[in-house]
Amino acid sequence: MERYESKHVQILHPARAVYGVLADFNHLTPVVGDKVEGWCATEDTCSFKVQGFTVNLQMIEKVEHKLIKVTGADGSPMDFTFWLQLVSAAETDTRMRIVLDVELPMMMKMMVGKKLAGAVDQIAEKIAEGFNSFPAGTTIPK
Repeated sequence: MERYESKHVQILHPARAVYGVLADFNHLTPVVGDKVEGWCATEDTCSFKVQGFTVNLQMIEKVEHKLIKVTGADGSPMDFTFWLQLVSAAETDTRMRIVLDVELPMMMKMMVGKKLAGAVDQIAEKIAEGFNSFPAGTTIPK
């Protein structure tokens, strides 16, 4: 199992607000619903198609305001788990990091390992940018 960790990013909102949005896949529908083929979501599960493969995700652990753990479910093409860690540095200062554990065959690891490391950083940055596009202290739409 390979581990890829993003850098810590700063989100200028309370951890409870960040968690409240990210802990429900339904909240992603307005953001990705029309950008991903076959998007379908419930609070704890979602599915979509990538290059002809259906990816099924399931939230398997939640620690309020601190952690959301997600794994591939029901026939996902790879064995993986990722989680978002939230740390409240101040009332409107949350630090977030993404950790991905994935089982890759050696050849795939050589081909995509560095790309995965970069992708994990990029995803964390995009999440932070999305939240930070709303001024600190405002209500974040779900």
